[in-house]
Amino acid sequence: MVISPRVKGFICITAHPDGCRENVRRQIEYVEKNGKMENSPKNVLIIGASTGYGLASRIALAFGGGANTLGIMFEKSATATRTATPGYYNTEAFEAFAKEKGLYAETINGDAFSVECKEKTIQKIREDLGKVDMVIYSLAAPRRTTPDGQTYTSVLKPVGEAFTNLSWNAKDNSLTTVTLEPANEEEIAATVKVMGGEDWMDWIEALHTADVLSEDAVTVAYSYIGPELTYPIYKDGTIGRAKKNLKECSDRMNEKYQGQGIRSYVSVNKAVVTQASAAIPVVPLYFMILYKVMKEKHLHEGCIEQMDRLFRRKLSGSQVEQDNGGFIRMDDWELREDVQAAVMDAWNRITTTELSEIADVDGYWEDFYHMFGFHFDNVDYDRDVPLV
Repeated sequence: MVISPRVKGFICITAHPDGCRENVRRQIEYVEKNGKMENSPKNVLIIGASTGYGLASRIALAFGGGANTLGIMFEKSATATRTATPGYYNTEAFEAFAKEKGLYAETINGDAFSVECKEKTIQKIREDLGKVDMVIYSLAAPRRTTPDGQTYTSVLKPVGEAFTNLSWNAKDNSLTTVTLEPANEEEIAATVKVMGGEDWMDWIEALHTADVLSEDAVTVAYSYIGPELTYPIYKDGTIGRAKKNLKECSDRMNEKYQGQGIRSYVSVNKAVVTQASAAIPVVPLYFMILYKVMKEKHLHEGCIEQMDRLFRRKLSGSQVEQDNGGFIRMDDWELREDVQAAVMDAWNRITTTELSEIADVDGYWEDFYHMFGFHFDNVDYDRDVPLV
């Protein structure tokens, strides 16, 4: 079939294999242009490896540091009438490029929250790698089923009181005012269960018990805090509660494994367009304005630029750059005083007619479509693509 983008709300329900391959190729090209990384880990497990920051981490460490990578994903292959998910195509492309370079690159497709997936991963590490010296936790799942059979679903809501602010309507490129009602205690607890650090700790405990973590192993999970503008949704909302738990779990692991060589970190990353962030009211409009400001100041980074900088400069061997709260701050340029001042000035002036002048609408859509393998100028989108 000829594959075209089919957008429903904040998601695209089709993906293009050639475009996803091109997306991966460009990220590899960026990393390789920056040369070889120093002090890079050699065997890396990436939990949530098929899109966004997880995929970019895998690319940066493999093609920048020469790492062997084992990825965990939860993706769907194509059928006779439906394309595969973008993460499936991304992973196919990554593995092909890696093997061309002589790099080990294998992927397990399964539910990372499950005991079965953890056991399968441990067996794969034993057979192929022996041990891993870095574990990246980059899951962004909407729900989690725990080993006792209970399923929890996360929500993106404020806590305590309703939040009203401007938002962007993707259907007609207009501005609207939205009000988000606060989460109840059950929703807060469920979000922490899904997006907090409990499963991350379960992974490290399982890997440690199985003796497949090397001496001085490092594990890092990804988070976001954002500016005061989005605090009611992120920092002070349900997702903020989950990310607070993530940091608490990191601290608990550092205490638990002190003297055993395992170090745990949380990296607070910059705002980028992902399948998860595109679904949150208010946030895409902030991203558009931020993109314009940061591009004008030559500070803009996407996922691959962030992860390349993380592993080259902030988390390199025993050299780890952290703030007073113990976070690695990859959002340092986003939250620069001059950047946020310009963002808030634009936010206070914006109207629908001024949207394209004040916000980088085209840049947002380009990143959105690129996630699904579309809008690359060197891909033949008229080609009849075999699905299976």
